[in-house]
Amino acid sequence: MPHNFVTMSKKIKLIWDFRGPNGLKTAQHHGKHLKEFAQIEKLNFYEIDQLELSDLHCLSFIVIDEKDMKIYRDALKPHRGQLA
Repeated sequence: MPHNFVTMSKKIKLIWDFRGPNGLKTAQHHGKHLKEFAQIEKLNFYEIDQLELSDLHCLSFIVIDEKDMKIYRDALKPHRGQLA
């Protein structure tokens, strides 16, 4: 009897940090470039967003499948990554 297994790929969150009083605006602008890159390269993503951690530290992130991590990492040079 055949088994129908759904292969769940790990999701990775790639993160870019922006510091200073203009950090949030810079993070928001960076998010636009993340979306453009994904569309041009025809790559899947789950979420693109920004977080304001403090007045002087914001970040931009994209959540992707682990299989696409090297493409994103090599082209966009995230500051760090974590399992999503």
